[in-house]
Amino acid sequence: MSYSPYSLSFDFFGLRRIMKFKTIEWKGDHVRLLDQRKLPQEIRYLECRDAPAVAKAIRNMAIRGAPAIGVAVAMGIALAARKIRSNRPEIFWKKMEKVCHLMGETRPTAVNLFWAIERMKRALNQLHSEDVEGLKSKLEREALRIYREDLKINHKIGENGKILIQDGDRVLTHCNAGGLATAGYGTALGVLRAAWAEGKRFHVYVDETRPLLQGARLTAWELVQEKIPATVITDNMAGWLMEKGKINLVLVGADRIARNGDTANKIGTYGLAVLANWHQIPFYVAAPTSTFDPNLSSGNDIPIEERAGEEVTHMGGRRVTPGGVKVFNPAFDVTPHSLIEAIITEKGILRKPFIKSLRKLKTK
Repeated sequence: MSYSPYSLSFDFFGLRRIMKFKTIEWKGDHVRLLDQRKLPQEIRYLECRDAPAVAKAIRNMAIRGAPAIGVAVAMGIALAARKIRSNRPEIFWKKMEKVCHLMGETRPTAVNLFWAIERMKRALNQLHSEDVEGLKSKLEREALRIYREDLKINHKIGENGKILIQDGDRVLTHCNAGGLATAGYGTALGVLRAAWAEGKRFHVYVDETRPLLQGARLTAWELVQEKIPATVITDNMAGWLMEKGKINLVLVGADRIARNGDTANKIGTYGLAVLANWHQIPFYVAAPTSTFDPNLSSGNDIPIEERAGEEVTHMGGRRVTPGGVKVFNPAFDVTPHSLIEAIITEKGILRKPFIKSLRKLKTK
């Protein structure tokens, strides 16, 4: 496994003045990733020179967010293909099967990961009709196509969703569904970017999103760069802000959506949806259609990843809980479709009942 970091350090607020950074790039002999674990204090890139390095970066959340994971998986598979020296089809196929299995074991909840694997496998299935070298090129082209499609899809989500944002709105977000969670534009934050570019002016409240603080670290970082006014709050403040009339819509991303609209997203999303419903505040989800899992009838079937207890017991490398205490650390929860006002996709805004909306979407 080849995994070489290099970095540049910047002052957080100095980020207002620097160029935007790419979440992920294909460099031919390696995949270059922005290491999101270091933000906002440090701009650090990882050069992943083989598939295990890409898988490790996904597993340890150097790169995260369902669409970004899908792109990283596709590039990791293409990278693995380039590294195989044998031109014997049976050997090439066996090695690629192992790589796809490796990628599939990294993060169980984000369905874009498995969607990307299946797209790359479809290219692999043409092995019988092409030589190995030709297939390597095909896999690289497919990975880059997935990357370019994600950018285009996210811009379209932004354009479709900006109608839901009005001047003077006070928007609450949870976790990070911006450029860092995608190929570079964002789903939920893509909607806010599009609305801001149109001239609408609003304020964003950013949930810190424990335990890894993706809101406080990543969403706030992106909003600072865009110069969109934002306030970071702790996760347990949202209900009180709603009660005081300081929030008038909630906008989040998604990692997997069942056929009925039940949505898996970062842990804490379900609680916000319940609070929004109580306070009669619309709760919106923004996600590409690749995040829908047609194989699952409801959120009860969505696998929920559980992560290491150290993410909860430690902050900044220092223990904050007493030794020996038990920890429960699910990375996601599921919001029932009944609590979701609408789902914003690249093909349009879906309204309830979502099963019927999805059927109409497939006919477009």
